[in-house]
Amino acid sequence: MSTKKQVKIAVITGATSGIGLATAELLTEKGFKVYGIARKPFNGSFKCFSADVCDYPAIDKILSEIIARDGKIDLFVNNAGFGIAGAMEETSPENVQNIVDVNLTALCVLSGKAASAMKAQGGKIVNVSSVGGIMPLPYQAMYSATKAGVEVFSRALANEVRPYKIKVSCVLPGDTKTGFTAARVCEGENRTARKSVAKMARDEQKGKSPKSVAKVIYKIAERKNPPLRVSVGGVSKLEVFLSRLLSVKLLNFIIRKIYC
Repeated sequence: MSTKKQVKIAVITGATSGIGLATAELLTEKGFKVYGIARKPFNGSFKCFSADVCDYPAIDKILSEIIARDGKIDLFVNNAGFGIAGAMEETSPENVQNIVDVNLTALCVLSGKAASAMKAQGGKIVNVSSVGGIMPLPYQAMYSATKAGVEVFSRALANEVRPYKIKVSCVLPGDTKTGFTAARVCEGENRTARKSVAKMARDEQKGKSPKSVAKVIYKIAERKNPPLRVSVGGVSKLEVFLSRLLSVKLLNFIIRKIYC
């Protein structure tokens, strides 16, 4: 009988920049066979399919091709997402729909597809949420709402797929220095909103490297029983702790004082 270690297969959405790219590169270095999914074509150390995460027929074809090539998926990382900002009264219905479609609906649908592909041999699904999902940010209300949804969904999914030896983890980064900040759509002319979002952007650009998040995802991939929720960095861990300790009213008061 062969003692050769079987290569683990990882699939990462939003794999061409920021946390997704850092994770794809680290997993490749660690011996995983990595497949990325991103809207734009990409040439790098891993194969990347070009597709929008909301194009479900295209995603089905990609996953079918991966299964045909390798026979399994060991790790699926739902990382694709974007942000919108500004006063809610000035936020367009189109942008509200778009962020829900990408950050939440697609993540839920793709998690289901990943679980289906993993049922025979087990695996891990990692959903990238945000501390903003439990410490909801003014003028990023829709972003916070989608990220809160990611965590609640992940907890529900974990119980559904447990009988198939599929583990689900939700990763909560805080301020992270990536291109996400510049790509965020900021609508309207509300001066308080603009000032608040500018402060958030400065904090993000002083934040941790996406490699720190990638290391957490790698540790999840290697653990037999990974945690359901993982915050990244000391500040994020403190914020999660405070969210459990303080009343909702007091927590919202503190957030208001910082950003409003």
